[in-house]
Amino acid sequence: MRFTKTNRLSIAKQQSLTGWAFLALAVIMLMIFLFYPMLKGLIWSFQGSDGFTLNNYKRVFQDPTLRKAVKNTSFYVFVELCIMLPLALIMAAVLQQKDLKLRGLFRTLLFVPCVMALMSYATVFKIMFGNYGLINSLLKLLGIVQEPYEFLTSTSGAVLVVSICLVWRWAGYNMVFYCTGFSNIDSTIYEAASIDGATGIQSFFKITVPLLKPVILLTMIMSVNGTLQIMDEIYQLTNGGPANNTLSISLYIYNTAFSGVPKFAYACAQSFVLLVVIALLTALQLKVGDKRD
Repeated sequence: MRFTKTNRLSIAKQQSLTGWAFLALAVIMLMIFLFYPMLKGLIWSFQGSDGFTLNNYKRVFQDPTLRKAVKNTSFYVFVELCIMLPLALIMAAVLQQKDLKLRGLFRTLLFVPCVMALMSYATVFKIMFGNYGLINSLLKLLGIVQEPYEFLTSTSGAVLVVSICLVWRWAGYNMVFYCTGFSNIDSTIYEAASIDGATGIQSFFKITVPLLKPVILLTMIMSVNGTLQIMDEIYQLTNGGPANNTLSISLYIYNTAFSGVPKFAYACAQSFVLLVVIALLTALQLKVGDKRD
């Protein structure tokens, strides 16, 4: 009996050591490629021409270009929260209709944009909204414009193209989360509401939205965090132009570090300020969204 107990303990220890051995490689990789660069960047953010200094962080709050990037990024966050997420919720509600044919096909087609290669869809959008692209051709055909509208080189046009691109790319992605949330709602709740005389719209706002609150909160947090870090789409479509009117925070940090004369210390300071902002916004969203009845 003692031999069996000892043997079991040794097996448990062996399993534990095996688990830690598998985790060790991942931990080492994280330390080398994630935590060490973050620590190095934090140290660099305090470096200046006269040694250790807070000038880089002071400059963050005095930089007019960064303020413009913050303003632009805030607008993108507004677009994501007030246009993209409601659109994703509506699409999910429509696709949950039992009498809708080819639901699986529609879900796939709406999800495709978020898995497309960035270069591919950015090129398609640049062609579509170019001077002789599809959109300008349709506008001229309908008599709305006489000359091609400069979508990608005018301020309002460039902002519009970037906003449409963001909504088109991420609406289907968030729709999948809402579809999953819908599948977890008991259909008998809707049947009871229908018996009580509730309309479809009333059921949507009184039943669906409250029950999907955790999923909606999750998509809000992901959308805000993702939009604050957006860079690739803008880099490919407008490169922040015209006159920095589509410039995002992350693209400005990238330009600070790698365009022209590299300013790595200042870029590190910008990155850590952005990290703190994202952490605070996430904590605020969790605090506001965690009001239990």
